[in-house]
Amino acid sequence: MERSFYQFALKYRGKLDADDYSRFADAMFLDHSFPKTASDFEWLSKYVEEKAHPVMKASTFDEMWDEYMGS
Repeated sequence: MERSFYQFALKYRGKLDADDYSRFADAMFLDHSFPKTASDFEWLSKYVEEKAHPVMKASTFDEMWDEYMGS
């Protein structure tokens, strides 16, 4: 089974020296309405742009998505 973007992004949580990826992952983890099982770019991108916490920047999502697709 392919892991969802949420499962992929969790590996960036909890860095002592926070960066954009870890801030995104931490905010995503605390967002109880984040689509945790989704693996569709359009669905997730729309959520990040319209409903996500401001820490979850669309540009960071795009970079993380590229890495997710390469994994």
